[in-house]
Amino acid sequence: MTFTIDFLDDGRVLEWEATDDGATMTERDDYTPRFFVAARDPDTDIDLTQLHSLYERHPDVVTTESVSRRSGFRRDDEGALAVDVSHVDRITPLARQAHQLSAYPVGDLACFNVDFSREFRYCLETNRDPTPAAELSTLRLGIPVTETGQDTYSELTIAGETVTGSAGDILTTVQAAIETHDPDILVCSTSEIVPTLYEMATAAGVDDFSLSRWPDVDYQQLASRSTYASYGRVGHSSARYNVPGRAIIDESNTFFYRETNLDGVFDLVSRSKKPVQELAWASIGNVLTAIQICEAHDRGVLVPWNSWRHEFYKPMGTLHDADRGGFIFAPEVGVHENVHELDFSSLYPNIICTRNVSPDVIRCDCHSDRDDVPGLGYSICDDRGYLVDVLQPIIDARDEIKAAIRREKKRDDPDEDRLAELEGRSGALKWILVACFGYQGFSNAKFGRIECHEAINAFAREILLTAKQRLEAGGWRVVHGIVDSIWVTPDPDVDDDDRENLEALTTAITERVEIRLEHEAHYDWVAFVPQRESNAGALTKYFGKVADNDEYKLRGIEARQRSTPSFIEDVQRDCLERFDATRSPDAVLDCLQDAIKRLHAGTVPIDQLVERNRVSKPLKGYTQNTRNVAALKRARDQDLAVHPGQNIEYVVVDDEKTSRERVALAHEEIESYDSSYYETQLIRAVESVLSPLGWDREEIRRELTETRVPKLAAYASTENS
Repeated sequence: MTFTIDFLDDGRVLEWEATDDGATMTERDDYTPRFFVAARDPDTDIDLTQLHSLYERHPDVVTTESVSRRSGFRRDDEGALAVDVSHVDRITPLARQAHQLSAYPVGDLACFNVDFSREFRYCLETNRDPTPAAELSTLRLGIPVTETGQDTYSELTIAGETVTGSAGDILTTVQAAIETHDPDILVCSTSEIVPTLYEMATAAGVDDFSLSRWPDVDYQQLASRSTYASYGRVGHSSARYNVPGRAIIDESNTFFYRETNLDGVFDLVSRSKKPVQELAWASIGNVLTAIQICEAHDRGVLVPWNSWRHEFYKPMGTLHDADRGGFIFAPEVGVHENVHELDFSSLYPNIICTRNVSPDVIRCDCHSDRDDVPGLGYSICDDRGYLVDVLQPIIDARDEIKAAIRREKKRDDPDEDRLAELEGRSGALKWILVACFGYQGFSNAKFGRIECHEAINAFAREILLTAKQRLEAGGWRVVHGIVDSIWVTPDPDVDDDDRENLEALTTAITERVEIRLEHEAHYDWVAFVPQRESNAGALTKYFGKVADNDEYKLRGIEARQRSTPSFIEDVQRDCLERFDATRSPDAVLDCLQDAIKRLHAGTVPIDQLVERNRVSKPLKGYTQNTRNVAALKRARDQDLAVHPGQNIEYVVVDDEKTSRERVALAHEEIESYDSSYYETQLIRAVESVLSPLGWDREEIRRELTETRVPKLAAYASTENS
């Protein structure tokens, strides 16, 4: 099976298939990608003759054909113009011309099957399965942060071995590794390694250097780097490069490979028809869209270039009711003993499948008199929606994988490689299922529809409320509930003999709502944290001790935040253990006090104080002298490439300053740190631990002021003796 595809400038296509003996290549010179043009409104009678004539004369068009196709899941076959193109890169420019013809009023024409990624399009149109038939070989190339943005490398990691020296030394070693491993996949810490190595070869006069399996092309640039904003977060997309005959995974620009593993990537390759390289680059929504496009293709439905689906009219009352998220029961701040966490399995995807929530069947004309969606009055057609056919196989597959994981873990000698494979696949499918709900409310989603998004939320609210009522009737008290999870503890006002068995209750609720309610965890205790500057419970900040286990579950607090230095994380975890063992604030404060002593004594290793923060804008876009700005200035001074959306790592050395001297970059030689700054961070972390007991940072500081000074003095005298 084809695992990567190359497109040459002259229109030829190279298919590469991995075998046990290496990769084999098939050359094709007859591939003509296709897009379609049709009336946007099915009731509009449009003569496509003039458009047909334009494309027939165009040098980039191979042929045109009048065909009959469905331009939507709810539409019958309609007349359309199919346009076969000489090269995949010419599809978008040609499609734009359809909107520029004066003969057709603006908005009357729509283009379909336009903005597909290249390899995905090829697999879809030629019915190629990009799932690797043999194990793919890999080779990793990596550079340290000090080499980013440099024109030449003095240090490079190749297959785990670090190489230093001249450009010639590094190039020779890379070439030898390529010839020895003959990798199907190049895993790069950044894709910029590819052009930089070739530039080094040119500068050094090394004529025979090559990463490519195709002698005529060294590499291709597919896209330039870019910065984007998504849901309030700035992201960075590195430039994308292609090396013929090999797939590239850019570790700085891959979600699924970073969050799962290669097995997770391969699983989604098989479901989406996006080959390895494109899958590694893709976002969750992009992969979900690809899976949906495959379903549309199988049903003979064209894919719109842009989403133009209008929102149906809703009266003001419906708009108010629909503009709500999932149900939330505010957590009771404090420490709760003997708590059980219950979760609905893949709630939103299962709502879609059990309630038949799909863009093509919601608010259908054939059942407009029915009120199928609770609180909103939307009808849902009895015909099976396409979205159900997309998600149900994924739900079933993940259930099977999770069952296999449980079986493997129960073995006396679990196969760790097998577990890694299963967990990678499960994680990849989890992300697709997580995204399917939000996708329906995304304005640019090709197959999204806001009414589906609203209906899913409405069903979710009803389901969680039903569960709450049934659990309370069975003698359990709900201490927190959010969207698909609910935490309960035995109701102290109900006798144990009168309380229903929790397993029996979850079974009854499952049968009632038709979605499995699972027992996620049993905790000896759970602490719900208040919001900062408020007594109300924070919805997603809590921690608890798992029953009959040495594990703690942490959500939202510092130890779960990627920016938190490892020293702060470790101290917070130590405080949690003290809290668990003693339930005593004094024991926690003793732990804090010991950590502060180490800070001020200067004995904390520098690498344990590194902060990792996302850069949200270019340096010139900042107006305040923040720590990030100081770090960016230092990076600029060292010619290091740090773009918006990427992370920067530094240690705070003097927080009183506003200049670049405020911090030092993690790779620099750092002799000291700002102990007062890190003390404040420690107190903030310990506040999270003690806040369920009513403590805040001011009270913590008062307690430390009363006890720390003499203890520190004693400590100092001990150190000096």
